[in-house]
Order: sequence, then C-alpha cells, then structure tokens
Amino acid sequence: MAASKKAPAKNPSADYGAKDIQVLEGLDPVRKRPGMYIGSTGLAGLHHLIWEVVDNSIDEAMAGFCTKIIVTLTPDGACKVEDNGRGIPVDPYPSGPHKGKSAAEVVLTVLHAGGKFGGEGYKVSGGLHGVGVSVVNALSTRVVLEIDRDGNRYGMEFQDGGKPKGKLSKTGSTPGRGRKTGTTVTFWPDPTIFAAEGIEFVARTVMERLQTMAFLNKGLEVVFVDERKGREQEVTFQYKGGIVDFVKHLNQSKESLFNKVAHYEDEDEDEGQQLDVAIQWNTGYYEGIHGYANGISTAEGGMHVEGFKTALTSVVNKYARDKGLLKEKDDNLLGEDIREGITAIVAVKLREPQFEGQTKAKLGNVPMRSFVQKSTNRFLAEWMDENPTEANRVVKKAVAAAQARLAAKNARNAVRRKTALSGAGMPDKLKDCSSSVAEESELFIVEGDSAGGTAVDARDPRTQAILPIRGKILNVERARLDKMLKNNEVQALITAIGGGVGDEFDVSKARYHKIIALADADVDGSHIRTLLLTFFYRQMKPMVENGYVYIAQPPLYSTEIGKEKIYLKDDGTKAKFLKDNPNHKKEFQRLKGLGEMDWEELRSTTMDASTRTLLQVTVEEAALADDIMSVLMGDDVESRKKFITTNARDVRNLDF
Repeated sequence: MAASKKAPAKNPSADYGAKDIQVLEGLDPVRKRPGMYIGSTGLAGLHHLIWEVVDNSIDEAMAGFCTKIIVTLTPDGACKVEDNGRGIPVDPYPSGPHKGKSAAEVVLTVLHAGGKFGGEGYKVSGGLHGVGVSVVNALSTRVVLEIDRDGNRYGMEFQDGGKPKGKLSKTGSTPGRGRKTGTTVTFWPDPTIFAAEGIEFVARTVMERLQTMAFLNKGLEVVFVDERKGREQEVTFQYKGGIVDFVKHLNQSKESLFNKVAHYEDEDEDEGQQLDVAIQWNTGYYEGIHGYANGISTAEGGMHVEGFKTALTSVVNKYARDKGLLKEKDDNLLGEDIREGITAIVAVKLREPQFEGQTKAKLGNVPMRSFVQKSTNRFLAEWMDENPTEANRVVKKAVAAAQARLAAKNARNAVRRKTALSGAGMPDKLKDCSSSVAEESELFIVEGDSAGGTAVDARDPRTQAILPIRGKILNVERARLDKMLKNNEVQALITAIGGGVGDEFDVSKARYHKIIALADADVDGSHIRTLLLTFFYRQMKPMVENGYVYIAQPPLYSTEIGKEKIYLKDDGTKAKFLKDNPNHKKEFQRLKGLGEMDWEELRSTTMDASTRTLLQVTVEEAALADDIMSVLMGDDVESRKKFITTNARDVRNLDF
C-alpha cells in the first residue's frame, strides 16, 4: 500500500507579523478574559461584582464621608448599591484621550481609572485594582448610574458590556430622602459570562460579607435588602464596638475563656499606618487570627499578622516568667500553645498596601510588621498587667496546650512506629488503587462496610481507592490532637492520605488529589459528611484550600420510564422531572441508603466520572469558615438550629 503524503506542518511563527497582534480596546479585555479580573465566572466571580461596587462605598466610609450603604437584590436579578458618600465626580476630565468626558464616565469605562492612584481623594483604600466598577460595567448587560452632588442628581446608563447610552446628564434635583450627596450603581450581570452557575445571587454570601464590612468600620450602617419573590427580607448591620463586636460574634458559638475582650488601637501618622486589634480566648483548641488590610481579608496573613504573632508569644512568655507561672527550669511556651483557642482580629490601614498574589491574600509591606509588633508589645503587656485574672487563665491554657502538644507528639510517633512495623503501613480495610499518580487518584470514604463492598465492585480499580469507615468518626472540633490520634477511623484516614496531620501536614505528599465523602442522603449521612469536612478543615486544611475535597451526590429517588430506571438527585431534580414529564404515573422510590443500590447502579449514578455529580468544598473566607465550623460542630445547639433554618433555601453548592 502506498503511504499517503502529508503536507508539511506550517510553522506557526514563520509568518508572524503586525496582523497577528490584537489590540483590545476599552473594556474588551475584561470580556475576553473575565477570570483575570474577578477570579472566576462561577458564583464567586458573580458575587465579586458586588464587592467591587461596595468596596468603593467602603473607601468613602474609611475616608470619613459615608455613614450608610444599602445593598438591594431586585426582583429582576439586578443588584443596587447606594451610599451617602461624596458622589463620583461629575466635572469634565481635564486632559489626555478622555478629555471632555465626565469623570464618572471615565471611571465606569476605563480600566485603571479612579481616585486612588494620586491626588488627595483617599488616604487609604481597599479598591486598589484600579479596575473596580469598570469591570462590573464590562460584565453586565446594563448599568444605571445615579450621582447626587451640589443639590443636583446626575444620571447615565450603559448597556451590552459597558457601552454608554448618551452622556452623563442632570436629571433633576437631589430627592429629599435624607441623602445630600452619594452614588447609586445598579447592575444586571451578563448571563453569557456567568453561564456555568447562573446569575442568581446568594443572600447568605452577600450578608456575610456586608456584616464583616460593618464590623471593620465602626458605626457604619450597612443595610441588606432582598426584594426577590419568596425571599423578602431586610437586615441592618451596625456595630458601635467595631472589631470588639466582631470577636464576640466569632466566639458566640464557643465557650469564652473570660468575658473581656482585649482591644487596642495605634497610629503612626508619619508613615500613614493605623492598627486596630481585638483579642479573646475560648476554651476550644483552634487558632482563629484573622487579618485585614484596608478592609480586605488577608486570608494568608502577611506582615501585620507576623508582627502580631511574634509580639504575642513574647508578651505572654514574659508575663508568665515575671509572675512565676513558668518556672526557671520550664521551657518557654511556643506560639502555637499561646494561640490555642485564640480569636483575634488584626486590622490595619496603610497608604500603599502591597498585596501578594492576584487575590490580595497576603500583605507584603515589611514596615507594618515592626509597627504591629511594637504596638502589641506595649499595649498587650499593659492589658495583661491590668487584667491579672484573665492573663493567668491565658497562661494556664497555654501551659495545658504545651502538655497536650507533647502528648500529641508521642501519639504521632506511636502512629509512625505502628505504620513502620506493618510494612507498607496502609490500613487493612483500604482497597487501594493501582495508580501511584496523585493527580488522577481518588479516595472514596464510604460509610459502612457493606456499602464499602459495593463501592469496591463499582470502582475503577486503577484510579479509585475505597476506605470504609465505621459509623461516625470523632468530632475533632471538640478534641485535641492527642485524643484524635488514638481514634481508629482518624488513624486510618491519616495513614491512607499520607501527608501527615495538623501543623505538620504536607499537601505535596498526599496520595490522592480527590478525597470524596460518600455517605447516605439521610440525616446520619449528613452528620458523617460534616464530621469528615470538619476533620479536613481543621487537620488537613491545605487539602480544602487546594480543592481536593469533594462530596459525592448519591441519588435520593428512583423511578421508571418504560423498562429504564431513572435516578434523581434531590427534591429539586424530582420537581423538574415532573414538570418535564407531566404524565408520569410510576411511583418514586425514596432510596434510604447506598446499600440499596447494586454495584452497577452505584457506579453509574455516583462513581463513574462521566455520569456522576460531585460538589467541591472550598474555603471562601477564613473567619466565616471558622465560625460556620464552630456553629455546626460546637456545643451551641441554638446557634446550629438558627444557621440551618436560615440557610437551607440558599444551598446549591457547598462553600465554607
């Protein structure tokens, strides 16, 4: 047979010239690559649009010109953000390519235009991307802008990704509603941009962020209004205590070590640095230090948090030595001992913040570390001297934590010795996969031995491992690491995953990049899932942060169409099925457990990558995640009931 001749492959760079260079004008870059500007085009990105607009209002509040912000979700899918700040400037832009356009139009249609890059508009601000509201305009089908200044109301409208419908014009006098000046931005997100998860805002997500903003800006009134049918509500957040109230709020589902909250503020006017810190300990075992810079959550900490931690360790050890609570022969307490059970807010403001990474997760300004350290050394030492009862309890708790740390070390070593003695060290009940490539390997944690047996038959043995667990694992929210490591189910999890546990956990050594909780769709199954998620969040947090933890979605109902069995995930899916099949007469079977399915059914509905549905567990904001875990798994039953009833209607995907 004659070999067919193939045309030689054209070298893509051979004819590369000016014609290949694409210039994106105006807001086109945002529509072309939205993820670069808002992180994603899923629900997180959708809500980021609100944050961009609200951050402008918050900047006005931090500058001392805004006392009230109202965020409204309207019945037609828009979000309206109103403030009583100074109002975006309306005078003509003085120079350059945008000369003659109103400053408001420039702000809404030009990337990197705003009042935070120079001039005297703002001393500090959170919205430092310089893209803020223009990105919102780019990713919306319609934006309506209203500005009140000098007794006049001005209006302008944009459509189809930021195209102006005429110029900014005076529409009348400022209405007599108590607002003399201010800005209102109403936007309708573009469904073609957010097609993956839709354009429906989640009330809880919005309220949590607004509440945090109210805590961080003492006295600011932040109102949330939901006008959507069946979800109508209005909530006002205003905290005269600021971050002191924030700490009390975060500790309300825990048992406080004492009632007082240590609070101090400091300012270095020459360097343009301000500090606001509130601290309270609880009887729990987890550290909750939450950093903010210019109102932005720095989930990965940074220089301000480093300075605080260093000073905290030094101050508590010095106090313990001076008061004889630590003997000469005793080792110093470690930072982790002192921080056990702490809830602290470290909020700083500064002129030119340097954030590491696109998401502003870490503050990089080195001078801030020494400023926070010096202030904490001084003010916290004074507070401990003035509050000896509380200070003594802090030291005693830290001493107990140090003893538990040593016990945990011994328990960890015992686990390691046991692992070393048992050859490969994998738990007997683990049915491992043959692949050793973590990126393609999945570990299903299955409730019960019988369901585990079915899952073993249903799996792809090359990439899917099965670990059955018996009943409910230990609630790690209420147990120290030493007790946890004696629990057989927890030991099996740690050994199977392979990255260690707690502070020593190394995500790069994890043997699987998908850990999937597979439990029944009933109350007991839900409890087991929550216990597992608590374990991963508290003891293997990088697994959650890297998006390696998932929840399987076994179906809740089955029915038949002809001879074919159909599985339906939940009540919502069942309702849609009935709407699409109004003449369906067959009964619906409610599936009580995984054990009711044979292995073929389990594979096709829950385990086969081409047909299953998985929920990825993510950490959106550390302080909120910490609070939710404490509410769900702590001792406060009323808080748990309130959380579940309030949020039940908003659950579409699981975000901590």
